[in-house]
Amino acid sequence: MNRAEKAALQLQAVSVLRTLKETRTYDELAAETGLPAGDLNRYVNGHVLPSADRARAVVSEVGERVLRDELAERVRLDDEGYVDNSDVVFDQAFLDLVAPVAAESFDFERPDVVLTAATDGITLAAALASYYDARCAYAKKSKETAVDEFIEARQRLQSGIELTYYLPASAVDAGESVLVVDDLIRSGETQELLLDIVAAAEADVAGVFALIAAGDEGIERARTRTDAPTGALAELD
Repeated sequence: MNRAEKAALQLQAVSVLRTLKETRTYDELAAETGLPAGDLNRYVNGHVLPSADRARAVVSEVGERVLRDELAERVRLDDEGYVDNSDVVFDQAFLDLVAPVAAESFDFERPDVVLTAATDGITLAAALASYYDARCAYAKKSKETAVDEFIEARQRLQSGIELTYYLPASAVDAGESVLVVDDLIRSGETQELLLDIVAAAEADVAGVFALIAAGDEGIERARTRTDAPTGALAELD
């Protein structure tokens, strides 16, 4: 880890702790993190930064648990099984906290490109791209008029509908590392199309990540397509 990466990790840990402190006393925060209340006070108030080891533990362990609980509070599942996660995908500050937690928890290879499908996955992709200092790209169901060359991925869904995604060919170069992300994974069909785009571009998969998995079908389907780390931050039964 170079100096810039260490500093970024330390600052992300402080952001997680400050978020926690909004609803907890220092004693409660100490019990939850296992860190002394006095040290937490200094971290939260910006007097000192946590060590790299402490920062990693806060982000990957405490941060993951807290964000998972926060997702459970914010996401709504109706009687027909439809997911409303607008309280999450419209909150860029929250997604900016998700990015380092996902990176530390799943150990993705550092990507050159973060790829998603329009539209709800764009804010998450932007957060992860910013964290990794990578490019953000998103595939669409229609072609941009001014773009000459596209990578296309097409699949007939279980419903019988044929779904096609288009990505400008210039968005991903051969040999680049691509992290596939989305806000929600259910059947895995969208993620499979994105992985088809990565393959067509002759790029490498750095990982597959979703904020929320509705069941395990989609995650398992993605895992049959890549050996790269694959998972979701939270799961809905």
